[in-house]
Amino acid sequence: MSLFNFHSTPNPNSLKITRTDGIPFISSGMASFNSALEASEHPVAAALFQIEGVTNVFFLSDFLTVTKHPEARWKKLQREVEAVLERHCK
Repeated sequence: MSLFNFHSTPNPNSLKITRTDGIPFISSGMASFNSALEASEHPVAAALFQIEGVTNVFFLSDFLTVTKHPEARWKKLQREVEAVLERHCK
């Protein structure tokens, strides 16, 4: 069973991700990254930007949202996002 649940959002290019174990993604506040350069100091965001098609990563303590380029397909991206989270969010 996965540690992560994926939820659709009103934006078809964004997925909301929550953890099944209740551990926060970040300790407080929020973090938003629009590029790999902006995300370079944040290991999880930087890894997510290594996935082709990711255009934004937004963190709150209880969820994160990944936004993709409109031409990218969720079927492939979701597997890659989950793999990154499994490696970096244990």
